Amino acid sequence: LVAPLADAHNHNLQGAWGLDKFGQDYLRDGVFYAAMLCADPAAIDPIRARISQPETPDVLFATACITSSDGQPLAMLQSGTPPMTLDQIVDKAVLVMDTPDDVARKWPLIAGRHSDLVKVIMSYHDRPELRQQPELRGRLGVTPEVVAEVVRRAHAEQRRVVVHIESVADFAAAVRAGADFIAELPGYFPQHGEAPETHLIPPEVAALAAEKQVGIVTATVATRLFQPAPELLARIEAVQKQNLERLKAAGARLLVGSDLFTGNALNELHHLDQLGVLDKAALLRLATVDTPRALFPQRKLGCFQPGCEASFLVLIGNPLEDLDALDKPLLRIKQGRVLTQLDDVAATAGEENNALNAAPGKKKATGKKAGTRGTKKSTPAKGKAKPASGKSG
Repeated sequence: LVAPLADAHNHNLQGAWGLDKFGQDYLRDGVFYAAMLCADPAAIDPIRARISQPETPDVLFATACITSSDGQPLAMLQSGTPPMTLDQIVDKAVLVMDTPDDVARKWPLIAGRHSDLVKVIMSYHDRPELRQQPELRGRLGVTPEVVAEVVRRAHAEQRRVVVHIESVADFAAAVRAGADFIAELPGYFPQHGEAPETHLIPPEVAALAAEKQVGIVTATVATRLFQPAPELLARIEAVQKQNLERLKAAGARLLVGSDLFTGNALNELHHLDQLGVLDKAALLRLATVDTPRALFPQRKLGCFQPGCEASFLVLIGNPLEDLDALDKPLLRIKQGRVLTQLDDVAATAGEENNALNAAPGKKKATGKKAGTRGTKKSTPAKGKAKPASGKSG
């Protein structure tokens, strides 16, 4: 029995298409909570009523996504399908702020976007020569001064700020600015041919991040999206290990997030396990306790005492011995409702001779993923579990 997982960094539920395609994958994998970190309000408004329901994940959206006039994701949106014009993007899909004065002038735009988090994008701010390269226009980000002003204004309104970073200098600037969250470890891929080792976090910066209690999202598995050559991958992962070790030693606040468009926190958890810095007990706590509570601090998540939300997973094995047990949830309980993609479990839930009590040889949960991947919708098992109050005890 474990609490559900959370993914603190993804983008795959940022619209109706993504929710339809990936929403059930989250529930199948026991990932009930997520943060989508740069969403167009026009894509989110139509789906708000569909999220945080018994049959969908609970999602925070960063619909206030701030970048520079030469920053990402402008290039991606302009080259998308269909392509968007700058008139459609600037201060509509994303907010463009190049200076602290821009932040002051455009800050009123934040309120109308109904954003759960404010996202700011940095990218190699310490390499100003990149701004002179035309091919990088729309792929960079804001300055530390802009980040600091965004954080100052956001905190004055009790808003939380998450900062996208690329370089270790970006990471340090986000820490100094007092960001609530940093969306990934530095150097998930050397975008401009630099040595991966240049992205090692200095011990004093790790200590400052710990002191400020910045939530640092791991997002290590996202490196695989770039398909680096084996030698480069080994160097990147060596840096990831060292950064995790330094943050762990400093007592920094780590959170699980994948930034994996085709996956979720379960993929990240397995990758962190492969890196070997954190033991299984620590990884489980990060995924099922620390990250859900960081995303939804007003809710009682990741616990089983009276008053805690009645959401949990019933597993076929002990994840402290083998994290693959997380790949095979027999039951998914969300707010007191039974969600399952195993027909025999759904059909017999609440009965004394149910599928969970069957002889081990008769259980249907087999393979890496229990249930039918991506084809069977998770729905409450009617009449088998009371919706009740959503609280345990």
